[in-house]
Amino acid sequence: MTVTARVEHVGSLLRPGYLRAARTAYADGEISAPEFKAAEDRAVREVVAMQERVGLPVVNDGEMRRESFQSELAAACDGFSGVGIDAWLWGAWRSAVVGDATIERPADLAVIAPLRKRRNLAAEEFTFLRACTQRQGKVTLPSPTLFANLWSPEMSRGAYRDLDAFMADVVEVMRDEVRELVRLGCSYIQLDAPHYPLLIDQEWRSFYEARGWPLDRWLSYGIELDNAVIEAGRPATFGFHLCRGNQLSRWLVSGGYDPIAGPIFGRIQADRLLLEYDDERSGSFDPLRSVPEDKMVVLGLVTTKTSELEPMTQIRARLDQASAVIDKERLAISPQCGFATSVEGNAITEEAERAKLEQLVRAAAQFLG
Repeated sequence: MTVTARVEHVGSLLRPGYLRAARTAYADGEISAPEFKAAEDRAVREVVAMQERVGLPVVNDGEMRRESFQSELAAACDGFSGVGIDAWLWGAWRSAVVGDATIERPADLAVIAPLRKRRNLAAEEFTFLRACTQRQGKVTLPSPTLFANLWSPEMSRGAYRDLDAFMADVVEVMRDEVRELVRLGCSYIQLDAPHYPLLIDQEWRSFYEARGWPLDRWLSYGIELDNAVIEAGRPATFGFHLCRGNQLSRWLVSGGYDPIAGPIFGRIQADRLLLEYDDERSGSFDPLRSVPEDKMVVLGLVTTKTSELEPMTQIRARLDQASAVIDKERLAISPQCGFATSVEGNAITEEAERAKLEQLVRAAAQFLG
């Protein structure tokens, strides 16, 4: 089933207070696993119902069961050290609204043993989701490239001789996951947040170059890995989300997609490109000229980092600008990223989250048909 929706959201939604409290209580041994799962189930039912009420044609479970959007590989597989919450949050984060913050990379963060899969990453999530709704369901999964930084020359060689060997196992886990999702009936899968946009920042580019991966080589290698996962998940529709960092209303890098648009947009085999375009950090729409005609572009025109609601006139103006570069028939709209990349979420209210989704549904109906 091909996904043609003109509006959707990226993936994560704010976790309700009772769910965050239940996660802490479970970690502290104060409630049982069944009690914690009951809280997760309740939260999923509520966010699915909310998405249906606002009129979204594509819904998901808001990543209610995840510590972070990318934590499920470590949660599903043995073989890692240092994979607490900071494993997914480290970096120099910036915000003029809530202030800058730096989270140090955990010193012991690494793959230290061959991966051993204990459970699926998202199959249970989808099974529960499909029982909650008759609408198009979407499952989000992290791009395999997000885990490249877990291979350490100092700590990982006993498990994997080099990065290639480790990434081969990561990709096989992800390929197995998308096959299972398709077997269960999932027809829309999204790969999230490969680090490619970070390469527009010299500090992050240096991080990868120090590991022997200059920009062109890393893009070529990473896209090959992403495409291997996509190939295994056909005939599902695939989305591909690119952003510049999103955590606690902060971001990591600024700059347009220009340096990376050609190789990514042209070679990634995804069907829908979900792109961040909510403010001046995003650059111009010119890179959209590199998008092949067989791909839809989902413009992230509404920020998830503040509660301020974008006026309809602003959304219309941005769509007009984009449609001067790419045919409007190939455009859809969304928020620029998730509302809660990790359990903590952005500095935004649940009321504002809902209002932004409602505004996007209205804008799609008025301006995209």
